[in-house]
Amino acid sequence: MYNSRNSVGGNMTLANKITITRILLIPVFVLFAAYYSKSITEGVENIDLRICALVVFAVASLSDALDGYIARNFNQSTRLGRALDPVADKLLLLCGVVVLSVTNWHTGLPIWFAVLVIARDVLIILGVLYLHHTIGEVKMRPLVSSKICTFLQLSCVCWVLLDFWSRDTLPLPLEILIGLAAIFTVISGYLYAKEAISQLRESGHTSPDNHATKL
Repeated sequence: MYNSRNSVGGNMTLANKITITRILLIPVFVLFAAYYSKSITEGVENIDLRICALVVFAVASLSDALDGYIARNFNQSTRLGRALDPVADKLLLLCGVVVLSVTNWHTGLPIWFAVLVIARDVLIILGVLYLHHTIGEVKMRPLVSSKICTFLQLSCVCWVLLDFWSRDTLPLPLEILIGLAAIFTVISGYLYAKEAISQLRESGHTSPDNHATKL
């Protein structure tokens, strides 16, 4: 007899449902942000759309702490959750950076900043995939510089979302914050690349092949 507990929905924990909800909120945030940008372009700024974008982003961000708390304290840690949680976090932050760079907000983020953030993340993903394919095991420990980088990037996004007063020019504190975020984006990317090369060296993949045929 069919038992609903054996279904995916029946087995899914509350923590996992919150994580999936966070992922589903990302396109909602993008939609509100894009329509707010459109309202500015058309000369009829709709501040309600901006508030909706801010609220959705805030709810999605706070849900990260909530699902983590539930998973740790109510024995709801699962392989699915451990895989989805960092993906959800990265997608939310990346979409925040990109959307606030390419859409027409009064004081958005510069395009070069979005390109830098995307380039770092793409290089890290490609590096992990290459290590997994080459040596079969990836040992990437969390770096302090990476945590600082994430905090600064998130701070940039939050600043833009919360800054209802600036018009057309970036305030100096935000410029400094973006600069610091960019510096730590480069530093953390470099350190991850250095760690990847170190693992390749330890596994012998950077040494000459002794058995290679000489021409």
